Amino acid sequence: MYFPQLNDIKKAADTIKEVAQLTPLTNSIRLSKEYHANVLLKREDLHQVRSYKIRGAYNKISSLSKAEMEHGVVCASAGNHAQGVAFSCNHLKIKGVIFMPSVTPKQKVKQTELFGGEWVSIILEGDTFDDSSTAAKEYCTTENMTFIHPFDDPKTIEGQGTIGLEIMEQSKTPIDYIFVPVGGGGLASGLVGCLSALSPNTKIIGVEPEGAPSMKTSIEKGENTELAKIDKFIDGAAVKKVGDYTYNICKNNLYQMVTVAEGKVCQTILDVYNRDAIVVEPAGALTIAVLDQFKDEIKGKNVVCIVSGSNNDITRTAEIKERALLYGKLKHYFIVRFPQRPGALKEFVGSVLGENDDITHFEYSKKSSKEDAPAVVGIELKSPDDLEPLILRMKEGNFYGDYINDKKDLFEYLV
Repeated sequence: MYFPQLNDIKKAADTIKEVAQLTPLTNSIRLSKEYHANVLLKREDLHQVRSYKIRGAYNKISSLSKAEMEHGVVCASAGNHAQGVAFSCNHLKIKGVIFMPSVTPKQKVKQTELFGGEWVSIILEGDTFDDSSTAAKEYCTTENMTFIHPFDDPKTIEGQGTIGLEIMEQSKTPIDYIFVPVGGGGLASGLVGCLSALSPNTKIIGVEPEGAPSMKTSIEKGENTELAKIDKFIDGAAVKKVGDYTYNICKNNLYQMVTVAEGKVCQTILDVYNRDAIVVEPAGALTIAVLDQFKDEIKGKNVVCIVSGSNNDITRTAEIKERALLYGKLKHYFIVRFPQRPGALKEFVGSVLGENDDITHFEYSKKSSKEDAPAVVGIELKSPDDLEPLILRMKEGNFYGDYINDKKDLFEYLV
């Protein structure tokens, strides 16, 4: 059974040094103070392609035979691996075809086009990484090209493992914990291979999105399991099924495998931007978002959070803020029943809303001659404690229709 070896990871480090920057390992004053620990950020977002994926992609493509390079390569990716492959193809002058899910943020598609130049063509296929991967593999067979897997390949894993070498060289003290984002598991597997040799006492904790817990589910079931449905929001870490190599490496070697709610990740993105002036994509925020779950365990410890990428599309900011507010119980949606008489809205605003409450969504349509008519109203609160008093005032004024945050089907239909 394959397990990444330190010598192979060192060879990968020598291979990729011409394209992969030595990314800094920096102390976070804010997080260290907040968690009473020495929290270090491994800034993989600072690569030219703005994620760690260049490491594995370039190491794999560089290992191909001359004949394989002449035929060209194919990959499937939600964005970051695509950029790594595109950059590698342009650098090595190799033809590449990249399949990306149709829902991939435009920013990532544009960056892939930029890095690949004339050497790469892009095909948007399917709704998930898994859909794109299936199409890409079929294309490989038809066109006799080589598939560059984003995570389930020894050369890719060894390339990602070079992060571990850098952390060990950069840290002045032994590392107690490393938090690593997990999508397909390539980065976690590479770290396991490196640290099992250089720092076996370091606890490696994998972090997945709550809506796409493919590695956690597989480890709990004792077999590599494909999820029937996933939340695609954290696109850089949302896969239905992890790799066979990566599952076998991670199942017995990770200290723990945990998940983080998408809303918590969104709040972390906003906090990291507003307080640290760092732009991270959703997958890049996973390892910081999870720290709350370990706040007691990591006190007084040396902790590394791998910030995996910064390919965030600014057009997603409104959705990120919305998810953060919902998670923090500060944004609430109601069906409000307004009496069919003049001044009803003024009464609602003046008597029902609290001093710090703010209407952020209002959708109303009079469709009948009933005594009252419903409107979908979104209200942002200053504190979660303001919710119950608000509902009480709605009921006292006969405005209350229904609370829809916790009614998933109705919520997704109306909002």
